[in-house]
Amino acid sequence: MKKIRLLVVEGNRFLRDGITTMIEEQPDLKVVASFGDCTKSIRSISKSKPNVILLDLGLRNQNSLQVVKLVKKDFADIGIIIMDLIPLESDVLDFVKAGVSGFILKDATTDDFLRTIRSVALGDKVLPQHLTESLFSQIVEYAINHSNASKLIESVRMTKRERQVIELVADGLTNKEIAQKLHLSTYTVKSHIHNILEKLALHTRVQIANYAHTSDSYETITDRISMMDE
Repeated sequence: MKKIRLLVVEGNRFLRDGITTMIEEQPDLKVVASFGDCTKSIRSISKSKPNVILLDLGLRNQNSLQVVKLVKKDFADIGIIIMDLIPLESDVLDFVKAGVSGFILKDATTDDFLRTIRSVALGDKVLPQHLTESLFSQIVEYAINHSNASKLIESVRMTKRERQVIELVADGLTNKEIAQKLHLSTYTVKSHIHNILEKLALHTRVQIANYAHTSDSYETITDRISMMDE
C-alpha cells in the first residue's frame, strides 16, 4: 500500500508529537517530517516529498498565509490543511484563495481529523465544519473555483438596520432593549438577528458581539458587504 506522506508544522511540541503519533498508527498514513518552524519545514519539502502538509494557522511570529503562498508557488500539487481552533471566515477565504485545500479544527474528533487528511490527499476541498451549509461556504466554494470571489462577496448585502442591530448587540443590549431603541417590535429584532447570523455564517449573539469588537475581522466583513437601504 502506498502511504499518504505528511509534513506536520505545529508550534506546540506536545500537540505536534500527539498528531504525529496518531497519524503513525494509521496503515495508510506516514509522517515524513515534523517541525515547529516554517523555515525548516519549507526547506525540507524537496527532500521529504509530502503529499499533504498540516500547517498550524497560529504559528508564533510567522505568517502562515505567506507560507502557503510560497509552498503553492513551487509545489502546486501538495495539499495543504490548516489547523486552528475556530478560524475566522475572513481567514478561511484568504487561505482558500492562496491554495489551501482543507481545514481541521483542533478540537475535531480523530475520525474527522483523519477523514480530512484522506480527502485532501484525494484532491477534495474540506471546509471547517462550522462553516458547512452556510452562506459563507458558498463564497469559499466560489473562491475555490474562481480566481476572484469579490463578485459573490459583493452580492451579500447588509441593510443599514442590520448594521445598527449588530452594533447594539455588541453593546450588550437585549432584544427588548434593541426594539425600544430602534422603535421596532421584538419579533422584528429577532428576525434581523437571524438574518445577520446567516449572512455572516455565525451561530450566536456572542459571535456577533465578537465580530463587532474585533476590529480586523468586523471591519473586513463590513467593508466587503454592500450597504443598502432597509
